[in-house]
Amino acid sequence: MTPHPAPSVAPVSKEPTLRTFVPPPPGELICDEKVIFDIDAVEAALKDAWASAESPADVRAATIGVVDAANQNGRAVIAAAISEAPRNARPAVHAYAWLTDCIVTTVLYTAMVKLHPNPNPTQGERIAVLAVGGYGRAEMSPYSDVDLLFLAPHKVTGWIESVVESMLYMFWDLHLKVGHSTRTVRDCLRLGKEDFTIRTAMLETRFLAGNEDLAHDLHVKLRSELFRNTAREFIEAKLEERAERHRKQGGQRYVVEPNVKEGKGGLRDLQSLFWIAKYVHGVRKAHDLVKAGLYTADEYRQFSEAETFLHATRNALHLTTERAMDQLTFDLQVEVAERLGYVDHSGRRAVEHFMQDYFRHATRVGELTRIFLTALEDAHVKQTPKLQRFLSRRVKVAKGFSVENGRLRAEDPKAFLADKLNLLRVFAEALRTGYLLHPDMMRLIAANLDVIDQDMRETPEAQQTFLDLMLKHGNPERALRRMNELGVLGAFIPEFQHIVAMMQFNMYHSYTVDEHTIQCISVLSQIERGELHEELPVASGILKTGVNRKVLFVALLLHDIGKGRDEDHSVIGARIARKVAPRLGLKPSECDTVEWLVRYHLLMSDMAQKRDISDPRTVRDFAKAVKTRERLDLLTVLTVCDIRGVGPNVWNNWKAQLLRGLHHQTSFALEHGLEEVNREFREGEAKRALREALGDWTTAEKRAETQRHYGPYWQGLPTSAHVIFAGLLQGISNDEIRIDLHPDEDRDATRACFALADHPGIFSRLAGALALVGANVVDARTYTSKDGYATAIFWVQDADGNPYEQSRLPRLRQMIGKTLKGEVVARDALKSRDKIKKRESKFNVPTSITFDNEGSEIFTIIEVDTRDRPGLLFDLTRELASNSISIASAQIATYGAQVVDSFYVKDMFGMKIHAEPKQRALEKKLRTAIESGALRALKG
Repeated sequence: MTPHPAPSVAPVSKEPTLRTFVPPPPGELICDEKVIFDIDAVEAALKDAWASAESPADVRAATIGVVDAANQNGRAVIAAAISEAPRNARPAVHAYAWLTDCIVTTVLYTAMVKLHPNPNPTQGERIAVLAVGGYGRAEMSPYSDVDLLFLAPHKVTGWIESVVESMLYMFWDLHLKVGHSTRTVRDCLRLGKEDFTIRTAMLETRFLAGNEDLAHDLHVKLRSELFRNTAREFIEAKLEERAERHRKQGGQRYVVEPNVKEGKGGLRDLQSLFWIAKYVHGVRKAHDLVKAGLYTADEYRQFSEAETFLHATRNALHLTTERAMDQLTFDLQVEVAERLGYVDHSGRRAVEHFMQDYFRHATRVGELTRIFLTALEDAHVKQTPKLQRFLSRRVKVAKGFSVENGRLRAEDPKAFLADKLNLLRVFAEALRTGYLLHPDMMRLIAANLDVIDQDMRETPEAQQTFLDLMLKHGNPERALRRMNELGVLGAFIPEFQHIVAMMQFNMYHSYTVDEHTIQCISVLSQIERGELHEELPVASGILKTGVNRKVLFVALLLHDIGKGRDEDHSVIGARIARKVAPRLGLKPSECDTVEWLVRYHLLMSDMAQKRDISDPRTVRDFAKAVKTRERLDLLTVLTVCDIRGVGPNVWNNWKAQLLRGLHHQTSFALEHGLEEVNREFREGEAKRALREALGDWTTAEKRAETQRHYGPYWQGLPTSAHVIFAGLLQGISNDEIRIDLHPDEDRDATRACFALADHPGIFSRLAGALALVGANVVDARTYTSKDGYATAIFWVQDADGNPYEQSRLPRLRQMIGKTLKGEVVARDALKSRDKIKKRESKFNVPTSITFDNEGSEIFTIIEVDTRDRPGLLFDLTRELASNSISIASAQIATYGAQVVDSFYVKDMFGMKIHAEPKQRALEKKLRTAIESGALRALKG
């Protein structure tokens, strides 16, 4: 509780002045206090306004007019000062708190002096007004709540009720969001014992006005009757509350749209530390944490820097949205970065630099939290987890280390630092024994990162120790994450430091680049431990058969190390890998393989998702690129880990099916020769499989069906689809539209098959019908039979990336039927549905359109890389159809807000599109369709 001089009791004949009610500023302000709130001018304005007031209602109205004007002026002044110095957050939050002090005490002044004068109150009629919570700490953002405690001595008298009621009416008329309670001292003690939220609020009371003796009495009794001897239960309650808060906010500090206040590494974590320190040690200010021995001076500096940064971010959020907003959504990240003065540079957007700073501070808050809590364990205030107490009795540690309260520490810090390799050995020892690091050990490591120099990096033992951390203990992610948080990973591999806390501003990646890397290595460890055998049979089988684990782990560690630069991250990453791999002790041949894997780590994913793997040319080209079965297997495992490490729900059966198919076909090509991968072989195999599947058909019917289709039909579809189309085409008439909708669980999609008389633009009309029901197309093929029927197949997912539920299929079928019959015009109906959400509006996805005549023997591949939206596929296919371009298949690869649509096409004469003028003209029309559609979707 922060006191200030008590207002002098005015004699009966003389009213007290407003200045005796208003407390002094709680700290340094961002601009002159008189500019924020001119106490004398406001008092004069009140007196003038009251002069014509004839009733209490008139007094309230007059007061509201004066106070509201002063409040609006003060807020404008503070906001202007923040725009000049947006990162000077501490004086800004103090300024908002002091302006609120002035508003609250002016309202109290009106209630006590004008509305309910009581110049000689009895002992029972004393009242004190206290700020609580964040307002009590004098930390207020532009739209923070105002939490007040109206304190009475023994019971709430009629006069006190009248004062409080009048104040609340005025607060509501001022549109202040006030949380309030009216309690006696005894009420506060009783309720604080029952409710930890109330107890925490009581911890942060700050006297504003009224009777200061009463406030002081509360402060003394809280310490003597409530806080004393209850530290352990308070700490446990706060930590449990913190864990639940983190769980609700996503469970880790790398959530891409973090909550500045409630998220992991956010303001509430810092506040929780301060609450506990205040409760246990009685600290009054954050800098007292150093005096209490809880933090070093350097750690307090980091605490202060993180808090200042988070407050600045929260202020910018509130000012941008003009409301109490604490979630850094994608669209707001861009605007907040601009407000805080970040600019584009070094090939990265301002928002990415801002979010990298955000995550660095959040990481440091996590470390400070860990140090603080383990220091409490040392003092036996917080109970040590049972598992650690058990381990402390069971596991012996290596020479030079000791265990204290279940945590690993150096017996002699000087001796520890005398051998540089100990800065790596300690993590190996922690993995071996299962112990966590002691806060003193964390401090020792973080303060001596300069010990890790070039000589140490090139020491064979250091290289082997580091590799063993990944290869030997079975859970490398634990060591790597702790090394990264303490700065050791970036010190040992300086090139890694560039990607620490680096945010990728897109909706695809859920983690920062460094955390994504660690997640990938975690996936690889899970596969090695046999935990993902059912989900990942191919990758699990590869690892079981045996590969060079050292190469695989190092390649995963380095695969994204080139991100955040002007050049293609795969190219620059390969150059970095060429330098780093030898420093990690790899042989020349291993270094070559690591470099190749980093350079081409996206190749398999791109081939599987952006190309038609049923086309023999795709498989042959991929086989030529990988050259050997060893590289194929290594790249397959790396690709699986990379995709699964992107974030939750990114990996699915669809991607698994594509990768398994590509691996299987490429393995065959490498084993039997590329010439064995040809259309004729596949066509013969497909026809044989269909004849077997159509067991109850006559020989004549089977012959008619197998002779009905051209070669690409047999190569491009699985036998299950051939069977469906055989049934749909049997006995079909020219005016019929036959549809089969069925969940394809192997691909996490709904398979939609259509058979109907062929006509131009059929692909586009089907795409429009599916878009109208919110279906996302992930793959599509269309073929024309020799007798003039279109056989089209689309694999679609709902908005959550899942197959359509059985109950939704009838509506899907109905809408498709209406669209194909012309009852619904997709182009018109889509206008109201083709929208880009506001939170996704700030993503910059440049459009790229390429024509590839080498990737397929008989088709031109048009690849469109652009911003995704619901009506995009329809717009693109309609434009192609209007230019007499026939679409054979489309592969759709979505990466958050970005999509890559690859179309296998021919011109109206059944030829590839070779002529450059025709390519340029078609590209221009496709760009126009994309841009006009995007403009419509953004206006939405």
